[in-house]
Order: sequence, then structure tokens, then C-alpha cells
Amino acid sequence: MPKAVIDVGSNSVLLLIAEKSGQVWKTIHETSAVTGLGANTKKTGLIGELGATKTLEALKYCFEQATKHGVSDINAAGTMALRIASNANDFLQRAKNQGTPLTILSGEDEALLGFLAVSEDPLFSHSNRLTIIDPGGHSTELMTAQKEGNSWRTLYKRSFPIGALGLIETSFPDETPNFAQRLAALDTIDSTLGFEYLPHQCGTVVVLGATGTNLISIREKLTQWQPELVHGQTLDFEEISRAVGWMCDMTEAQRAAIPGIEKGRERTIHIGALILERFLQATHALECKVSVRGWRYALLDHSVTTSV
Repeated sequence: MPKAVIDVGSNSVLLLIAEKSGQVWKTIHETSAVTGLGANTKKTGLIGELGATKTLEALKYCFEQATKHGVSDINAAGTMALRIASNANDFLQRAKNQGTPLTILSGEDEALLGFLAVSEDPLFSHSNRLTIIDPGGHSTELMTAQKEGNSWRTLYKRSFPIGALGLIETSFPDETPNFAQRLAALDTIDSTLGFEYLPHQCGTVVVLGATGTNLISIREKLTQWQPELVHGQTLDFEEISRAVGWMCDMTEAQRAAIPGIEKGRERTIHIGALILERFLQATHALECKVSVRGWRYALLDHSVTTSV
């Protein structure tokens, strides 16, 4: 029987419907919608009504799509915006009332599931050491593990309170940030990281989420979503740094017109790229691979109680 997993993120709602063939999950259907659930949440401590309404609509659509595809096993989970909002329970109740219940992942669970989604991917499973970076709207997950036999030993796992939506509220009030604002954002990220994380010991670095996939889609000028052309591609540090520069010089309308960008990402793509750059700097990684398999892929096989 097929399964569905819905990722209710701080900035977007992602649906994955997949069916198992042997030991491999095959994707049947995917959707993505930018809803801004966590817009202004860092400043206000609340889920705003506009973001809540758009997210509930997207959540309802995802459940309807799953039902149309014959799915009875639907797992929906939210992340950082719901972890920090004081009115998160109100949102959860509204979701339950419309027949689309969801739970909230802890930061550690989010990091772990992201790692499992990568480590169980045949493209990356041969690596002896893996690091995942998962930039989001209000948090960025970082995890490194070392392969020991048939299992993985966790070297580091943490969810940092750094995200593109949060930086808009604190450091990037203008859609075309000036040099001083860019420096302030850089300082905020580096100060939050606060240390050099396993310098030169990160192994294969893989980035999850919309930042990496959009940077590849833009580079390849993909006007339609083609995950097979994005998955496994490489972004080097210099390329990411250049992208931060030229995209910060644009207005939102100009970024929205970039060939290959996902609709709705024009508000955050340049900030996501800056976050990715600073995390690579902290790990001393010269490049990263891009995965289209976020933590929702791991929830097909694992519960949040799974440990590495």
C-alpha cells in the first residue's frame, strides 16, 4: 500500500506519496507550496492568520491528493515555526478539526530523519562519513555520523535556530539588502554557530531542502521541476557565495523572474544561500552534494523514535 508524508515547514508544505517495490520506495506523486506559516513568528512568537490559513489550505489539499491516490496511511508533521509559536496548539486543533491532523517534530528528530533520508539513499550510502545541512525557514539542521559496520555512530547532531524567515525579521528588512545588512546577517549566523564544527572532518556533505534544489534549478535553467536532474548535483563554496551576492542585489520581482526558481522562493532564496555558505564555512567544506530527499522520505520507514 502507498504511504504519504506531509512536511509542514516554516515556509512551505511538501507532500510525498510513495509505494514500496521490494526494498525501494518509488515516488508516485509530489507537490510543493510556499505558504509562509512562520512569517514573523520569530518577532511575534505567534503563527499569523495569513500563514495559518494558507498552510491549512495546502494541508487539506495534500490530504485530498493522498486520498485520491488510495493512501490511508498519511503522516503529517510540522517543524520549527510550530516548535516556537505560543499558539501552535491552536493551529494543531484547527488542522485536526478539518480532518488533517499533524504532529510536531523536535529539532533532534528533524536532524536525524534528514540524515536517515540521505544515508539510506544508494547515491550516498557508500560514504564512510556523512554530514547533512538542512536550511529551513526558522531552523537549520546539522548532523555528522561515521559508518561503523552496518550502522552509523553520531558525531554531532543539532538543530540551530537559524532560518531564512527569521533572518528577514532580524537582519534583512529590505528585499534588496545593503552591505551593512548582509554583514549583520552573516554575523548573526556565525555567532549562533559559535564554533568551527569538526573542521576538515565532515566527509561527504549533503544539503537538503529548497535552497540547494533551487540553486541547481537556477544554474541549469530548469523551467519545470525535474528531480532526476537535480539529485546528486554538486554546489561548490565559491558558486554559492557568488549566488548570495548577485541575488542580494535584486528585488523580489527580479528574483522571481530568474529562470528555474520555484514560485514563492524569491523572498528567501538569497538568505538560504547565505545560510548554506556559512554552514559550509563552519565545516570547512569546499562543496556539497544536493539531495531532493528531505526528512519526509525517512518517515516512510522510520518513526521519530528511531536512533542512529
